[in-house]
Amino acid sequence: MTAPVFVVDSLDGTAPGALFTLDGPEGRHAVSVRRLEAGEEIVLTDGRGRGAAGTVVRTEGRDRLIAEVLSLPAEPEPGPRITVVQALPKGDRGELAVETMTETGVDEIVPWSAARCITQWKGERGAKSLAKWRATAREAGKQSRRLRFPEVADAATTRQIAARLAEADFAAVLHEEGAEPLATAELPERGSIVLVVGPEGGVSPEELAVFAAAGAKPYRLGRTVLRTSTAGTAGVALLLGRTGRWS
Repeated sequence: MTAPVFVVDSLDGTAPGALFTLDGPEGRHAVSVRRLEAGEEIVLTDGRGRGAAGTVVRTEGRDRLIAEVLSLPAEPEPGPRITVVQALPKGDRGELAVETMTETGVDEIVPWSAARCITQWKGERGAKSLAKWRATAREAGKQSRRLRFPEVADAATTRQIAARLAEADFAAVLHEEGAEPLATAELPERGSIVLVVGPEGGVSPEELAVFAAAGAKPYRLGRTVLRTSTAGTAGVALLLGRTGRWS
């Protein structure tokens, strides 16, 4: 079994042979929940691509762990970078989408208030929902042993999404009536890919027109119609396999 991952604010100044103290909520999780003991392996990360792998030297109290750093693994910037624009699902399906896309390997998630979204993020509710998505990405990043966690951007409007699509090296809208399957689309070897996942009610004709003007064509995933909370994960998996990032 691979070593558990814990998040720290910074790894600046960390070097092989040094001792690192893990405390606070992450230290409490390591000591009181995971019950790690001396000699067990551990990985620390700043969530931005830097890591420190080592072994537990000792624990103190219920929330303090001291580890010896043995190596400094790194997760480089991916290429091509994959961003998913995720329309806001109902209930907790948004967190499900973020969790599974993070575990799969997405690089950025952009919440989108599409015209046909039943859920709308406004005011305090929107801030809380965004915080949940970001916390979910962090926890899923740890669970999947990533050193570079995906960014969860601020919620964007259709016009803001169109601007992102116009800047991408490849832009696509998942749509059940897309003439071309995503599995055969010509993808870039580097740069950025932006994939739009619409709401349960579908992307409106007006939104499709705006995205088409920005250079994003509609593509289908397959013969079945997926829910908005699972389509992004399926799309990311397909793109990671086709671009060689899973090879």
